[in-house]
Amino acid sequence: MFSLQTIFGQGKQFYSLLNDAAVAAHDSTVALHDMLKSPERTPALEAFKLARQRERVASDKISQALVDSFITPIEREDIESLASALYKIPKQVERFADRYALARHRLDGIDFAPRAAMLEQAAQVVVKMVAELTQLRLEPMKQLNDRLRVIEAEADRLILELHRDIYSGRLDAAEMFLLKEFFEILEKAIDRCREAGVVAYSIALKNS
Repeated sequence: MFSLQTIFGQGKQFYSLLNDAAVAAHDSTVALHDMLKSPERTPALEAFKLARQRERVASDKISQALVDSFITPIEREDIESLASALYKIPKQVERFADRYALARHRLDGIDFAPRAAMLEQAAQVVVKMVAELTQLRLEPMKQLNDRLRVIEAEADRLILELHRDIYSGRLDAAEMFLLKEFFEILEKAIDRCREAGVVAYSIALKNS
């Protein structure tokens, strides 16, 4: 006698699609860190567009799978929330990269690379948290969530140091405006990682 899960499937494709989305988001942060480590090179934006495209494809497949699937391994609302949170990470990263490519000649002496490294680390933790959803083990997920919180706190400290450049007195009004815009975009990207981690952790809490 076949169970309903045998007939309709167990919805395990959602884990794979969410993982694809998380990896695409992480890849965009890797590309950003690489770009900011070598500010003397002309920025190449293709990697960001490809990562965003992969994320968009995964997001579209998740939306369609939610329509087509009778059974989901976790609540539909949680899948939608996590997919939405993951989608916002490469979107924010690409926004930074596009603006940086246009304005980097006005940003001499400003080293964004350490902050981009923190963003990359945060995105890597998110990848691990999404992968952990297949097991729904609370303790490993808690450790990853704590790690993400530490990264966020350290990133906030580094962002604060960058703000000192804004108010150093050596920048004109236009440069101050530019730096403030870049700081806010980078900070939002890190916040997006944190938001995705919070959703993943809440899923583990509800289902463990």
